[in-house]
Amino acid sequence: MTIKLYNTMTRSVDEFHPLHPPVVSLYTCGPTVYNYAHIGNLRTYVFEDILVRALKLAGYQVNRVMNVTDVGHLVSDADSGEDKMEKGARREGKTIQEIARSYYDAFVADMNRLNLLPPEQWCWATDEIDTQKAQVEALAEKGFTYVIEDGIYFDTSKFPDYGKLSGQNLEDLKAGARIEPAAGKKNPTDFAVWKFSPKNEQRLMEWPNPCGIEGKGFPGWHIECSAMAIKYLGETLDIHCGGIDHVKVHHTNEIAQAEGALGHPWCRWWMHGEFLTMPKDDGGGKMSKSSGEFLTLAVLIRNLLQRGVSSETDAALSYRYFLLNAHYRQQLTFTWDGLEAAANAYKNLKRAVLELRASYTGGETPLADHENKFNEAVLDDLNMPRALAAMWTVIKADAPAGEIYATLLKMDEVLGLGMAEMEEEALAIDPAEIEKLLEERTAARQEKNFARADEIRDQLAEQGIEIMDAAGKTTWRRL
Repeated sequence: MTIKLYNTMTRSVDEFHPLHPPVVSLYTCGPTVYNYAHIGNLRTYVFEDILVRALKLAGYQVNRVMNVTDVGHLVSDADSGEDKMEKGARREGKTIQEIARSYYDAFVADMNRLNLLPPEQWCWATDEIDTQKAQVEALAEKGFTYVIEDGIYFDTSKFPDYGKLSGQNLEDLKAGARIEPAAGKKNPTDFAVWKFSPKNEQRLMEWPNPCGIEGKGFPGWHIECSAMAIKYLGETLDIHCGGIDHVKVHHTNEIAQAEGALGHPWCRWWMHGEFLTMPKDDGGGKMSKSSGEFLTLAVLIRNLLQRGVSSETDAALSYRYFLLNAHYRQQLTFTWDGLEAAANAYKNLKRAVLELRASYTGGETPLADHENKFNEAVLDDLNMPRALAAMWTVIKADAPAGEIYATLLKMDEVLGLGMAEMEEEALAIDPAEIEKLLEERTAARQEKNFARADEIRDQLAEQGIEIMDAAGKTTWRRL
């Protein structure tokens, strides 16, 4: 099957074919493990998970690498300020290694809750210092760098295509630069590939400087991704992913470093997920950890449980379902009402799946027409809203229940909503007690004691039971 994907570099949706089929080399920017991931971060990882699943649907094998940033990510894009990892360690009174492992474990737990497939390779920045230093030295040998008091900088004027990913040329970027240049910087757009430790001060993490320069220092944030991606995936990548906020700085700088060192184009496809935004009355704008106030998946799950969602698994996958309702290249506004609507839709999906499963023998084949419509949506630049519509259409199809269920299982290989693992929640009330209450309610209705009948109905509703009166018969089902 052919898959079409949007390429940020070309600004067009084109047929994707890997350089060395059937393998797709994929690099996805991973977490900086100084704090929990927020739900905006997790939107990007869900988009990347759908991409991996869609590539597999198209018949490819995916070799995915994800980095873990545990050094070098400064609090400012101006190559100034404290390292986020050192700031986090001081905030919590722990070692950098302790907070890195703690927040990495939390991130993996969030991935598991959201049913995200793990990468084939994790790579930690602190494990690859020599790899990063080697790229710095390669850039220096080719004349792309210069040294000032606080570090080794990439000279963007030496790279004519700087800014091509964002569609801006170097002069436009210089004119629009809002960053005050550090003393000695040649251009406002120049960036550090290696920072020197301050004199007479020992950092929590530092290594001997590259290029034979005396003293110690640490890598810039951008150098880790380009250096490690090349090491693990080769000199030409099929796809590089990240959030839309990476386009103008992080990924632009990665391209300059990688192509400066290699001497040829580096990534064939660039893909970016749009922001998750907050309503204007909640401050508006994209969600960010810099303020210290952000929404984690754990808080979201806790809130949904308080709103009546039956389990942590259902709550987490309700958020995944919420995200699938928007295309990955469209901004999505988060609201609790919108999330609750997604949770209700997920509950209805679960009810339908369980009812259909009861007729499934294991030998049924998916309904080809419905499966094809779903696949067409997925392979058309990951159009998940259209794919969800195809899913609901097959649920309502006039077809054998077992075949519908088989079709849903195939769809869920991309959707990742855990359909095969869905289970009935334990009833808070015994079925025999339900039947006893229904008999009492019938008697109350016959005696025109409607207050008692309504009381029993409400009592069962609180226990997650809906009762239905039809054709002189009363039946019940889970809500």
